[in-house]
Amino acid sequence: MNRKTLKKLKQIKNLIASSLERRYIINDKKETYKNDEKLISLFQKYKRYKEILDLFQKYKRNKKEMLEFTYIAYKSNDVKLIKSITYEITVLRKKNTVLNNKITSELAEQVDKQVVKEINSAIIELRAGTGGNEACIFVEEIFRMYSMYVKELSCKVKILNSTSSNYQGYKELIFKISGNNVYNILKYESGVHRVQRIPKTEAQGRLHTSAITVAVLPKIKQQINISLNQEEIKRESFRSRGAGGQNVNKTETAIRLTHLPTGLIAECQTERSQHKNFKQAIKILKDRIFQFKLKKQLAKIDSKRKLFFSSGDRSEKIRTYNFHKGRVTDHRLKKSFYNLEEFMNGKIDKLLKNLKQHIR
Repeated sequence: MNRKTLKKLKQIKNLIASSLERRYIINDKKETYKNDEKLISLFQKYKRYKEILDLFQKYKRNKKEMLEFTYIAYKSNDVKLIKSITYEITVLRKKNTVLNNKITSELAEQVDKQVVKEINSAIIELRAGTGGNEACIFVEEIFRMYSMYVKELSCKVKILNSTSSNYQGYKELIFKISGNNVYNILKYESGVHRVQRIPKTEAQGRLHTSAITVAVLPKIKQQINISLNQEEIKRESFRSRGAGGQNVNKTETAIRLTHLPTGLIAECQTERSQHKNFKQAIKILKDRIFQFKLKKQLAKIDSKRKLFFSSGDRSEKIRTYNFHKGRVTDHRLKKSFYNLEEFMNGKIDKLLKNLKQHIR
């Protein structure tokens, strides 16, 4: 275990112990405990770190046993005993390697939880890539897959912006999922999703490969204040694209906002009035700016875990959906699932849980 991890664990242990002792002395009435916000906060922190501290105690016990075994072996001339002790030390060393990795991972996750504690719901952006019409159709199918999955979690789905394809499906689809802990559940879905199948329009029965990009962004809570300087926002209006009603395609109600310092862009064309589209675009832009800042912050916290390599880098192919063989392959897990039909109907919970364990 490196010094940094060891120091962090000792700090947590000493802080919790001293703080609890101090507050028990000050608060000698049970009635006071109920109203003591600092004490409640401290117990919550203790609960979060208790498992890590328990692992740390096991690590220390194993280390102590190794030292004792080493001392016995040093004093002994019995070859069989020394061989047996060597084996026991090897077993304990392996156990401690596992414990060390788990402690480091758990500590990093607690830090991440503190950083993203205000994140609950999520905004998902789907964009057609290579493959033309097939990619656009796949955008719609992936939207359906996520919608059916989160429906089981009692979440709400709302489309924020969409650009329809001339043939079928969407070139781009941005939607919000409102629900408890949705972002943390879906954050590793970002990346390139590849589809392999024979299109309906393919006369010779050839297998085609298409791709779409998925980006999962955190939907921040209202109390987080992302202030925007209007002078740093370029505002453009344009006519809405795709099928529309009496007013949609005739007037410039759609809004495009560009945040000049970061180059981030947000569009909205789902509402009938320019004012409503502007308000919605501002919300999307704030979420993207927060995502931008969050990514930088998490990268500083722990570059080794590369959290956003698995949850935000669109250049990385993460999954292949092979309709011809009824197979879904996740390239990070290096594992295939032969239940494609169920998968496309929202039964993705097993894969997401495996993925979370793998990336941790």
